[in-house]
Amino acid sequence: MIKKEKMKHKIIIIMITLVILSASTSFIFAQENQDWPAFNVCCEKTKKGAWCQNTLEENCDTGFRKTPTSCDGTSFCKMGCCVDTEEGLCTGNTPQKVCEISTGTWFDDAKCNIAQCDLGCCILGDQASFVTLTRCKRLSSLYGLKTNFKRNINDEASCILVAHFQDKGACVYEYDGDRTCTFTTREVCLNPENRGNITTEAEFFKDYLCSSDELGTNCGPTTDTICADGRDEVYFIDSCGNIANIYDASKTYDKSPAYWQKIVPKADSCGANSNNGNAGSKTCGNCEYFKGSICSEGDAKFGDYVCKDINCYNTKNGNNYKNGESWCIYQGPVGFGSDLVGSRHFRHICINGEETIEPCADFRNEICIQNTLSTPGGDFIEAACRVNRWLDCVDQEEQYDCENTDRRDCYWTDGLGLHFAREGDEVDEETGTSNVPFGNTPGAVHSITGIELGNESCLPTVPPGLKFWEGGEAGSVCSTGNDVCIVVFEKTLFGGKKCKKNCN
Repeated sequence: MIKKEKMKHKIIIIMITLVILSASTSFIFAQENQDWPAFNVCCEKTKKGAWCQNTLEENCDTGFRKTPTSCDGTSFCKMGCCVDTEEGLCTGNTPQKVCEISTGTWFDDAKCNIAQCDLGCCILGDQASFVTLTRCKRLSSLYGLKTNFKRNINDEASCILVAHFQDKGACVYEYDGDRTCTFTTREVCLNPENRGNITTEAEFFKDYLCSSDELGTNCGPTTDTICADGRDEVYFIDSCGNIANIYDASKTYDKSPAYWQKIVPKADSCGANSNNGNAGSKTCGNCEYFKGSICSEGDAKFGDYVCKDINCYNTKNGNNYKNGESWCIYQGPVGFGSDLVGSRHFRHICINGEETIEPCADFRNEICIQNTLSTPGGDFIEAACRVNRWLDCVDQEEQYDCENTDRRDCYWTDGLGLHFAREGDEVDEETGTSNVPFGNTPGAVHSITGIELGNESCLPTVPPGLKFWEGGEAGSVCSTGNDVCIVVFEKTLFGGKKCKKNCN
């Protein structure tokens, strides 16, 4: 009896345990089912602007995709590598749509293990940065430097060490029994291969000039100057031929001994805020190419070099231009079909004070366009010769397609003569001309022949030229302007005729 009672107790305990487990499992599933509606879809973009979120369907931006699954399993929210080809930046774990909106290029590699994102050491003067080649090019252009990218340096620590070797200063050593000095980089100074007749190990003093009294070398200050390779400025030189600081007539050794001790940055030198880069100054050699000056021979208070003005003055069109600017020159009215027969477009450039002329392609196969850019130094004009996209103008039947400047260079006209005239202008139907001037060219007369009055047409903004004296070319092109218009007449009761269609 005792055994039976114990058996009953065990069965009861087991049953109670099973009931508790069953209830717990049901509760867990209920909890999961309660949480699921909070994440029932993947939104490509939410109404609050977040990308690729698991959330309620009502939170999705209706202008973007959604799917009833986790974002991890979707194609449009798949993570990849976004490459900004202009800035040279690579961003891993980026959804494809986000990359496309930011005008980047998306690659199916979330960790950015692609060639475009390979890193190297970018040398920027005496600085270095561990970046991509594209980023290095971008940084170099921002600072006006030549791109110096070292692919064989594979870690940031080594890159920083390279920059350390680029430090400039005084390299002091014994040479034939004299304590002398060379102004150079740390790398060159401490390289044993560069010693030659040096009888002692060289010592490097960062940011010091060889004329520094503290170093006690045989290099002293002078009033001589020089143009240094790869630099804009005029520099003092010491008695050993090393460059010193930027030429400043008020900083000779007898007036300012401190100016001959250590490197003085360009920003702290004379005329640092000059608008024209100290062009023509006899006392300051702080030239700046981007402001229109560069070191060149000239009459200075000390030495034989000054900051030469490299802007262009009184050019062929009578205007003044900054160094590097380019502009368009035309041989008559331009645009809306008014280019004269035999005329051509030209691009003029100001380079180091000289006006250079570049003709665009003949027969107006190229046209000159220009734009004005706003820069911290003022407006800057840029021009370029580009292909004249006129060929399919006459094939366009809709004004929107005709005036699509991304694809072609055309303009829309209402018909005979009216493509040159303005609303309300009078057109001489006998001579086929309008005396309304085009643009800013007074007295330009516009032909109105060749287009049927009242019809809308798409025509080249700058019509091309033709070798009309050579058979074949002119005929084949001009034939595209031919059209057949059938006029319908109807006989009257008394034998006459009455126009019924295309009467105009």
